[in-house]
Amino acid sequence: MSDFRDALRSLRVWDTELPAFDPATAPAEPLALFHAWFLDAVAAGQTEPHTPSLATAGADGRPDVRTVMLHDADDRGWHFASHATSAKGRQLAARPEAALGFYWPVRGRQVRVRGRVATGSHEEAYADLHARTTGALAAALTGRQSEVLDSPEVLAEASAAAWARAEAEPEADAPTWTLYVVEPAEVEFFQGDARRRHLRLRYRRDAGAPDGWTRELLWP
Repeated sequence: MSDFRDALRSLRVWDTELPAFDPATAPAEPLALFHAWFLDAVAAGQTEPHTPSLATAGADGRPDVRTVMLHDADDRGWHFASHATSAKGRQLAARPEAALGFYWPVRGRQVRVRGRVATGSHEEAYADLHARTTGALAAALTGRQSEVLDSPEVLAEASAAAWARAEAEPEADAPTWTLYVVEPAEVEFFQGDARRRHLRLRYRRDAGAPDGWTRELLWP
């Protein structure tokens, strides 16, 4: 336990020069700023900048979180995909609200998105799946996500069969594969500061605002 605590307390964050951020220059709506920060993170060499944490809650109100892959971010919202039969799919069916959290440490930045979750059409889910790799299709065809697994050997057998089908039938469908869209009610941008004077800019959906959003700064 002492080794763990010593290691934990020895760690530092943002051991790099952090960018400046002037909230006064931020655009009127959050999507443009997200795109700019995302491209900046990619250019800075951030590992897997497209893999946010996704938080959901089940019908009983208990929270859950996992890492997912971002598939798009457009005027509709932030897109990801999964099986409707998975744990997250069942949770979203019961309570269609979620939050996404992006963390890009090379720039000392976070982006948080909260909102209601909508599902895309089956045609959209099919197109999304087939725009990706053979491995992605094979994983979707393997199915049974979040179910209890008897052994690694059972998984290996099912995966091999799914890979064979994905290669033989590149147009194969995975009926439970679903495209989800987080429709943002709030989007927060966090810029870290070495002296802990972090900047937090929050956008809140506001039908009465000229651009549909209210912007406000938050204490760190």
